[in-house]
Amino acid sequence: MSDNYVLLTGATGLLGRYLVRDLLDAGDRIACVVRDSRTMPAAERVEAMMQTWERLLERPMPRPVVLTGDITQPMLGLDEDSLEWVRDHCDAILHNAASLTFHSAPYDEEPYRSNVRGTQNVLDLARETGIRDVHHVSTAYVCGLRRDLVKEDELDVGQQPSNDYERSKIQAEKLVRQADFLSPPTIYRPAIIVGDSRTGFTTTFHGFYAMLRIVYTMAMQAERDENGIIFDRVRVTLDGTEKKNLVPVDWVSAAITHIFRSPEHHGRTYHLAQPRPVTAELLKQVIEDVNGVRGVEFVGADTTLDDATESEQLFYEHMQTYDAYWRDDPTFDMTNTLSACPHLPCPELGYDELTFLAKAAIELGFRWKDRLDVRRAAEVAAADS
Repeated sequence: MSDNYVLLTGATGLLGRYLVRDLLDAGDRIACVVRDSRTMPAAERVEAMMQTWERLLERPMPRPVVLTGDITQPMLGLDEDSLEWVRDHCDAILHNAASLTFHSAPYDEEPYRSNVRGTQNVLDLARETGIRDVHHVSTAYVCGLRRDLVKEDELDVGQQPSNDYERSKIQAEKLVRQADFLSPPTIYRPAIIVGDSRTGFTTTFHGFYAMLRIVYTMAMQAERDENGIIFDRVRVTLDGTEKKNLVPVDWVSAAITHIFRSPEHHGRTYHLAQPRPVTAELLKQVIEDVNGVRGVEFVGADTTLDDATESEQLFYEHMQTYDAYWRDDPTFDMTNTLSACPHLPCPELGYDELTFLAKAAIELGFRWKDRLDVRRAAEVAAADS
C-alpha cells in the first residue's frame, strides 16, 4: 500500500463506487472529488454510498477522503486548502467522471462540459500539483461507426462518431494523450457496463436496461391471456444477429484496479470488453421471457415503419436516445487486457446471466438511491477523530 493517495473522480457513479470499494479493499488510499447535490453535501453523498457498501457486504469499510469540488470548474473547483492537500498527498489521478449525455446542441453543454472541459481541468490540476501518473477511463465506443477490428493502440483513424458522447470521449482521450508533462497515461476503454455479475446490483439503467424497462412498463399496462402471456407486436429494425458488447461492472472495476496497482502495466490502452458479445436475438429472448411478452419481431435495418402501431411508436419514442446503438458492434482487440489480466477472464453473459440481471433491475424498480444512516455516520466520524 502506498502512503500517498489516488485522486479519484466520478466516485459516486456505478463504476466509481466499485472502484472505491476495490481500491480500498486492496489497501489503497483514496481522495474523491465529489460535488454537492441539491439535497446532500459531498461528504454525506460519499458516506451514504459507503454505508450502502457496508450493508451489501455485511462488513465495515474504511472511508475515503472527500474533497468537495466539480470537474467542470478550473482546478476542479477545489479551494486553496484542498489544492495544497492534493499537492502534499496525491501521486496519481484516476479520472473516471463522465457525462453519458448522447446528444447536445451547444458545445458548452453536456456531454462536452464534463467529458472535454472536465478532462482538461483534470490535466490542468495534474500539471499544477505535479502529478504525472494519470489514468483515464474512456470508452470502447471511441471507435464510432467502425465495423472492423478495433486495435487498442488506435484512436482517431478518421472514424465517424455516432453521437456527441462518442465525439466528446474521442476529444477527451486526445487531450490525455497529448499532455506531454505526464508519464505515458494509462487508458481504460470499457464496453457497455451492466450490473454486478454476482449480485445483479446496479445504480444506472441505460442501454439494455432501458429496453427492458420500456417493455416492462408496457407489459404492466396490458392484459394477459390465460397462460399469463401478453402478445403485442413490436417490430424492431434489426435482424437479430447484431452483437452488443456488455460487460459486468464488477469485472471492469477488478480489471482497472489490478492494472492501476501494477506499474508494469501502466502507459498502455486497455479494451475492457466482452470476448463473447451477446446478440440482439438473445436480448430479445431475455426481455420477452422476463416480462411474459411475445410479439417482438426483427424486420431488418432497412425497414421503414410507416404504419407503426401505438406500441411501436411508444417503444421507439423511449428508445430514441439510443438510436446510435441500433447496430452491430465491431470486434475489440484485447491484446493488452489479456496480457495484463490473464487471471481475470470476463464473465460470460448468456441467457441465465442476463435474466438474472434483468430480474435484479426489476426488483430494484429501475432506480437506486443511497440511504444515509445519521447514527452510523456519527460513529464513523467519531472513530476518525
